Amino acid sequence: MDIEALTAIDVHTHAEVSSRGHSSLDDDLHAASAAYFKVEGARKPTIEETAAHYRERNMAAVIFTVDAESATGTAPVPNEEVAEAAAANSDVLIPFASIDPFRGKAGVRQARRLVEEYGVRGFKFHPSIQGFFPNDRAVAYGLYEVIEETGTVALFHTGQTGIGAGVPGGGGIRLKYSNPLHVDDVAADFPHLKIILAHPSFPWQDEALAVATHKPGVHIDLSGWSPKYFPPQLVQYANTLLKDKVLFGSDFPVLTPDRWLADFEKLPIKDEVRPKILKENAARLLGLTKP
Repeated sequence: MDIEALTAIDVHTHAEVSSRGHSSLDDDLHAASAAYFKVEGARKPTIEETAAHYRERNMAAVIFTVDAESATGTAPVPNEEVAEAAAANSDVLIPFASIDPFRGKAGVRQARRLVEEYGVRGFKFHPSIQGFFPNDRAVAYGLYEVIEETGTVALFHTGQTGIGAGVPGGGGIRLKYSNPLHVDDVAADFPHLKIILAHPSFPWQDEALAVATHKPGVHIDLSGWSPKYFPPQLVQYANTLLKDKVLFGSDFPVLTPDRWLADFEKLPIKDEVRPKILKENAARLLGLTKP
């Protein structure tokens, strides 16, 4: 991967369909999220199609599945498939994994193997879909120990989710699990763990900003929302106190990088801060450049 030549690094994209056509979410949740986000183009691109999409734009992308099989009954796109496809497209794709925290010790062993044998650089957690509080020691702390030890990244969905939005009962998905203050406990208990709070964290934006300013290892990605809807305090902090800790993320395929970047151009972000958000902060956090 030629970091210098890239225009941006998108730290938040989804692998939602396997090479065999298996989807990580049931059809009702997929359809509802497509309507919620007003998705443009294919709702379920393959990993190869995602790679081509970013290659055409001279961007790199972090890609992952979401393993919430205990809560949903639906198996995820295999982490190994995501990692292998990323390796085959290593000029543009950076592999993260996702492990259902309720897999217990087997999940902990899987996490270590994915780092050591497949080169995975981080792990995605979606507390609302997976149905757990991030600070539940009995459920998730074994995974965090491996992530901290291996120097990889823990990426947590925070705030409201478009998954289940509009479905009766929200598809059973509970928002309470994704308050970023739960991740504050994780950051305190694992002081060397690299953490990303994904998305503007509505309705807990101020909590996310507080955690990120207080805990050195905590970053914020800007995925899942068009920048034109960012709350003013998020823009203010991105321009100042958190200028080295805020990251470009789209949430592809539900939000395209083209749409995100077009609206980002209109934000009052300082000229010297824009390259940090679009590429430099992510490259440093992911170990793609020297500190």
